[in-house]
Amino acid sequence: MKTKILKLLENNAKLCTKDIAMMLGLDEALVINTIDGMEKEQIICGYNTIINWDKTDDERVTALIEVKVAPQRGDGFDRVAERIYNYEEVASLYLMSGGFDMSVFIEGKTMKEVAQFVARKLAPMEGVLSTSTHFVLKKYKEAGTKIEQSKKDERLVVTA
Repeated sequence: MKTKILKLLENNAKLCTKDIAMMLGLDEALVINTIDGMEKEQIICGYNTIINWDKTDDERVTALIEVKVAPQRGDGFDRVAERIYNYEEVASLYLMSGGFDMSVFIEGKTMKEVAQFVARKLAPMEGVLSTSTHFVLKKYKEAGTKIEQSKKDERLVVTA
């Protein structure tokens, strides 16, 4: 039951508990209590809206920064991760396998602002060995949601 509720909310966080209960054939009070419990257990960590910022007047730049980190004795990567994710510019942070240790997604108003964040805050941080910054040029899909639907070519076929 929890998994079914989570999948519904993951696809549409605007669903009300009444609709979820009806879709799953459950009592609404049970759905409310289950969701409350999952929020308290931090299974549900928040509710986000996916916005296509390119269609607004708000200029934004997103960058993916690959970070190599020296693990801390006793804490591994957690202490460095906590220092990184507490910056408001950090949208997402992941521990990775492969050629680098962490993926950091940063949002800023300009490329210069992002570059200054990396140069002044991230790169000099104790435990950070190196960074590599990649700017996002266009988003096609985010968190399982297509950002822009492909447009059908509605031109008429010309024959000779």
